[in-house]
Amino acid sequence: TKPIGHLGPTARRARGLCAVPEERNGHAAVADLTLALNGALTARRRMGFVSGGLINMGRAKGYAAKVIGAFSVKALGHQSTAGSLSGGNLQKFIMGREILQEPAAIAVSQPTWGVDAGAASRIRQALVDLARAGSGVLVISQDLDEIFEVATHIAVISEGRLSKAYPAQDLNREKIGLLMGGMHDSAKEAAHAH
Repeated sequence: TKPIGHLGPTARRARGLCAVPEERNGHAAVADLTLALNGALTARRRMGFVSGGLINMGRAKGYAAKVIGAFSVKALGHQSTAGSLSGGNLQKFIMGREILQEPAAIAVSQPTWGVDAGAASRIRQALVDLARAGSGVLVISQDLDEIFEVATHIAVISEGRLSKAYPAQDLNREKIGLLMGGMHDSAKEAAHAH
């Protein structure tokens, strides 16, 4: 593997990275664009939508329809604008758009924010399935239940400092609380005290 941090978004995506930022509107989706075009924003090269510098709208529409179906997005179809969807449905579309690209690595922030319990479960399972298939999956979340459900390793950011990554089975809420309070050494000792 080679470092890609110095590369721009297009080059990172060409190397297999997909991402879902915390902010849906403006960062992950463009409200005035259709779902087909929002799908093409990040999937155009990976999913083969671009030929000769032009977007193959048939493929883009088909991909948007696939995302809508696979993630139960309540929309009138690929022609719906991102801004016409509820927050939870837009989140499902954005997560589906990235997950169905079968990335080599994916970084997601607050993956189930605003979605119902059933959709949250499907999204979490899709992330677990990606990891099992060999993708690197980084989940940033404030939901500890979500973290425990999907993580094999857990690290905590506290006061701008990142803890070491602990095997998830070595942590519980109390130990994570210590890490969140900045007590990295105490949590390390507690994690190895059993």
